[in-house]
Amino acid sequence: MKRRILAILLFSFFLTAPPAAWAQKGTIKIAVQAPLSGEQAALGEHIKLGAQLAVEETSKAFKALGYDLILVPYDDQAKPEVGVANARNVVADPDVLVLVGHFNSGVALPASEVYKDAMLVMISPANTATEITDRGYPNVNRVCGRDDVQGPVGARFAAQDLKLKSVYIIHDKTLYGQGVADNFRGEAKKLGMNVLGYDGTEERANFSPMIIPMKAKNPALVYFGGIYHQGGLLLKQMREKGVKAKFMGPDGLDSAEMVKIAGTSVTGSYYTSVAGPPDAYPETAAFAKKFKARFGKDIESFGMYGYDAALVGIKAVEQTLQSSGGKKPSRAEVSAAVRNIKNFKGVTGAIAFDNKGDPVKAKYFVLQFDKQSYPGKVVKVIERQAPAAVKKS
Repeated sequence: MKRRILAILLFSFFLTAPPAAWAQKGTIKIAVQAPLSGEQAALGEHIKLGAQLAVEETSKAFKALGYDLILVPYDDQAKPEVGVANARNVVADPDVLVLVGHFNSGVALPASEVYKDAMLVMISPANTATEITDRGYPNVNRVCGRDDVQGPVGARFAAQDLKLKSVYIIHDKTLYGQGVADNFRGEAKKLGMNVLGYDGTEERANFSPMIIPMKAKNPALVYFGGIYHQGGLLLKQMREKGVKAKFMGPDGLDSAEMVKIAGTSVTGSYYTSVAGPPDAYPETAAFAKKFKARFGKDIESFGMYGYDAALVGIKAVEQTLQSSGGKKPSRAEVSAAVRNIKNFKGVTGAIAFDNKGDPVKAKYFVLQFDKQSYPGKVVKVIERQAPAAVKKS
């Protein structure tokens, strides 16, 4: 009799319980890798928070499909060896179907080899080095532009808009920093600018040995290829030592930390970015308000790109779930679905990928710190198609 009563009760439960109570199929994870500690944590944290918001907003829809959608953050510390070790842990978890990251191209390049072997889709919100997508991996994508466009955009603005005749170039010796500096230098030479110096440095505290010869050559512009923790200090020490040259760098300077480090010296300096400030996009006013309400801080550029990168991956997973009748997709299926995304509407605009994983069109911004506050003022916006893939012999 007890067994019969139990059977009746169980039957009654399955008849009356909501679908999610009996159709739960498992967990789907979205991993994010970025520097969450150390000198570059300010940028990495925004990427993580953007991805987190995307997961939180879409988790209810996945619950209806029978899956818990979870964000799993990894701190790559801006170090290649840490990123690779994390990547191995990521791919070892079969529930991870999307990787959002990285911030540093020098970390993304070796880590993406691990993702490629596992066919785990990587969607980068920030990696601009040309090598990231030029390898033609079917699972590697980015929602931002490239250094072989960003560098020349800065050079053309310096030569044609600011009418500057000479430049002294410094880079941080990383794949990203040297790459964008090289692309700036190549275009600057084509435009007739006199390159008075070209130096790489890993210095973190005292830039005097570089500033002394730089000042002696009296350049009209100093271009720094690297991140704010070096660039801000370099600029501050330049001004303290009387260097009056204009200052410019790439999107590694695109952070409120640049203002904190450089102080009053930041005023008047320029930076280019593949990620515009919130007010550069018509869709971001409501998003910025939502971000502030959720996390208690103002959104920065790469937070928006972290959000869009995560949403693209989530959309691809959702599409494969729906087309398969709710069956959990393979990583290869998700990779194919991401590459086939057409005109996805994100907060940074429409997103679609070419056959290399580059955005079909990307915007590049020139901004100026017209006062001691972040973000800078947009002074020019250029939209460019990604360069065509180089055919391999």
